[in-house]
Amino acid sequence: MTLLILALLIIIVLFGVKNIRMQFITRPVFSFFKKLLPPLSDTEKEAMEAGDVWWEGELFRGKPNWETLHSYGKPTLTSEEQDFIDNQVMTALTMIDDFDIVHNRKDLPPELWEYFKKEGFFALIIPKQYGGKAFSAYANSTIVAKLASRSVSAAVTVMVPNSLGPAELLAHYGTQEQRENWLPKLASGEAVPCFALTGPEAGSDAGAIPDEGIVCRQEFEGEEVLGLKLNWDKRYITLAPVATVLGLAFQMRDPDGLLGGKEALGITCALIPTDHPGVKVGQRHNPLGMAFMNGTTYGEDVFIPLDWIIGGPQYAGRGWRMLVECLSAGRGISLPALATASGHTATKTTTAYSYVRHQFGLSIGQFEGVQEALARIVANTYQLEAARRLTTTGIDLKVKPSVVTAIAKYHMTEMSRDVLNDAMDIQSGKGIQLGPKNYLGHPYMGNPISITVEGANILTRSLMIFGQGATRCHPYVLAEMETAAMEDSSAALERFDSLLLGHIGYGARNAFSSLFCALTGSRFNQSPVSGETQQYYKDMTRLSSGLAFITDLSMLIMGGDLKRKEMLSARLGDVLSELYLGSATLKLFEDNGRQQDDLPAVRFVMATRLQKAAKALEGALRNFPNRPVAWVMRALIFPIGNHFNGPTDKMTTALAKGMLQPGPARDRLTFLCPEFEGDKGGIAEVEDAFLAQFECRNTYKKIKKAQRAGTLPKKMANMALFEMALEVSIINKGEFEAIVNADKLRLTAIHVDEFEKL
Repeated sequence: MTLLILALLIIIVLFGVKNIRMQFITRPVFSFFKKLLPPLSDTEKEAMEAGDVWWEGELFRGKPNWETLHSYGKPTLTSEEQDFIDNQVMTALTMIDDFDIVHNRKDLPPELWEYFKKEGFFALIIPKQYGGKAFSAYANSTIVAKLASRSVSAAVTVMVPNSLGPAELLAHYGTQEQRENWLPKLASGEAVPCFALTGPEAGSDAGAIPDEGIVCRQEFEGEEVLGLKLNWDKRYITLAPVATVLGLAFQMRDPDGLLGGKEALGITCALIPTDHPGVKVGQRHNPLGMAFMNGTTYGEDVFIPLDWIIGGPQYAGRGWRMLVECLSAGRGISLPALATASGHTATKTTTAYSYVRHQFGLSIGQFEGVQEALARIVANTYQLEAARRLTTTGIDLKVKPSVVTAIAKYHMTEMSRDVLNDAMDIQSGKGIQLGPKNYLGHPYMGNPISITVEGANILTRSLMIFGQGATRCHPYVLAEMETAAMEDSSAALERFDSLLLGHIGYGARNAFSSLFCALTGSRFNQSPVSGETQQYYKDMTRLSSGLAFITDLSMLIMGGDLKRKEMLSARLGDVLSELYLGSATLKLFEDNGRQQDDLPAVRFVMATRLQKAAKALEGALRNFPNRPVAWVMRALIFPIGNHFNGPTDKMTTALAKGMLQPGPARDRLTFLCPEFEGDKGGIAEVEDAFLAQFECRNTYKKIKKAQRAGTLPKKMANMALFEMALEVSIINKGEFEAIVNADKLRLTAIHVDEFEKL
């Protein structure tokens, strides 16, 4: 007891008396911290500082305020946005024949190009004073997704001018003269934009761009001006083959000191007409057979005035930060919209197909193996829709959540791949035989494009999500890093002392919270709701505490080496991502009015999210390089083991069966794959067959009952069986006509396209 009291007194003195604390704790820790800091490149520093911390900050800090999540509001469409979707978008869908676009034209038909330009499809994000629509991120996402339900090529063509590119950069950073000159042309379609960032030597590492702009003086339009001599070689540039204006990212250098500053100014963005002397547009690429325009551009000794820099000369060298902050459109809106469209289309068609396709005398949707894959499709679609809404909500709140959009890009495009794989497995031959009736083939073929662009998924997961999130979202680390860089050492030490005390308390709280939650099953954690979903909030808080705790110790022990431990940081990023996705799911359930028929999907999704988050935490502990520390962390985070086991078979069956019937729950997960008059594609066929078959379900039951009783033969062709059922009065004339029509629609739906022999 004496020793314990003595130890307690020593701790009180060490931490309670400032002079002693500064001498024996703060000063040596500060010295150690500065040595521990990872070296940051300029591009890493800019990426770290760019964007805003949003909901992910709550999740990273161990004690999320769930009321904050619910306060963000429900995404909605304005009357103008809804009218555009109901009219212009639906009209565009009737003009799309994706098989013809991809396999015959290898381009959109001229009338569709003209319609997109005339009706403002390329002006969704441009302010109204320049002729644009100024639509919300949610509306932009919804428009792209509905187009993608019928054609990936058409959707990509629309999404690129409304994504990372000249219009967005001009709207945010352009000079007034640049805006007035270019934005009306972009809004009307007179100017078609592309943005050239990727080259042979710079892909995901965009900071390694070798393309250069050298400051020099040269004659331009009859007089000598200060400008840039540009050389570039870019590839994979969407819309480049048809672009009239080129956004270009390059390294700007001033070797002769003409601007009076440093030589290496950094990444800069400029806007250049493609008919400008020296600008060359190369040949087309072939992105997995899709028909959207994609190709190369290059230039040699192309001179432009400094005024062509986006934002003017004062934005020289600020291009990387501009790009990182504006990546939200591509990473948070466009690519997630494509992914969500795949989910809606797969859910609509695969539930219908599973009902109308029969094997062994049964609808294939009755087989548990099919139900397992079908449940994953439905659950992933619910998750995709939830993440789409929450992410666009953040963007519409005018924050630039760079970590959130990285999460959305990586996980939503990967979920899209999973959805399409499962849909292909269930629909089998229907999915692999290309033709006008095939609604899965082109999304399946094009899915790797989404996974590759806007930062390759592998690097997004292993470098970006946790690498940015750990520093930006942590309540103390970024401030401590800034303190370490201060020139006034005494002021820095004073500030660090205050931060250190808070940091120690923060770490102790998360360690205690992790242990207490694990031992009590999170029962004492707060939840903003009652009912069945309240435990999910409590479990998410527990895992958030565990993430915060392990992150602190990882950064303390590994320091700069942590960013090179990519597999470890990827797992920690997975924990954050799963918590974000789970948050989106719970918010969607609330936004939908806590619909009871949504609960099977919510149960399945949340069981999956919690299982994956816990598994990622466990994987990080198992591979943590300092084993004694790993044992301590495991004892605090999983003292009695990991009991997050994922969905049960009962959950799986309930979810699959609930979606094998028309109803509001199915409508909420398929509305991005709309029906319209004159739709002659396979989606309409399989949906019509499904609805007709479902209407005849009681008639089928009568026939099955008669077969079991021996009144009707068990094996007989359908038409003959229906006629016999009518003849022996098992069904009446009206039932006979309805079931015959339903069977004709069924056969039409399961048939695939045929072509003449080559």
